Amino acid sequence: MAACEILQLGHPTLRVACGTVTSFGTNDLRKLVTDLEDTLSAFQSSHGFGRGIAAPQIGTTQRVIVLRADGPTVLVNPRVVKRSRKMMTLWDDCFSFPDLRVKVRRNLSVDVRYQDEAGRRHELRAEGPLAELLQHEIDHLDGILAVDRAIDSRHIVYRREYEQWLKTHEVRL
Repeated sequence: MAACEILQLGHPTLRVACGTVTSFGTNDLRKLVTDLEDTLSAFQSSHGFGRGIAAPQIGTTQRVIVLRADGPTVLVNPRVVKRSRKMMTLWDDCFSFPDLRVKVRRNLSVDVRYQDEAGRRHELRAEGPLAELLQHEIDHLDGILAVDRAIDSRHIVYRREYEQWLKTHEVRL
């Protein structure tokens, strides 16, 4: 397993809108997917959290994400085509700023169109945690980070402070 370095908040590549993948079934695409899978596994092992990763987080500006959640694991050229009006509020985290938690609002459900590694087209309706994850990862492909979606500046906190609060209070932040 050869994990890649994960780019951190402030790196300009994280702010780039990614290009569309046009060649499918290639060694380059397979290598990118393998790099994303290996990096996701390594991050989960060392940090104890993480369900998805987007190509720009390892320095590649292509529209590819890899998930470890219910549903598909590799989404190429994903885009949200429909959003629910109902919203959810949650504390988000990110591999690109693992020491922070950010309170955001996301759509409760989304419909996403994407292609698989062979280029076949699919559509997925996701709700709850999977919808949140997809929105987070697709935002990465558009150069948008969770800190950009913060409810306000008071809702960006250090992970250790958030976890300490949870230990000492019964009410969530």
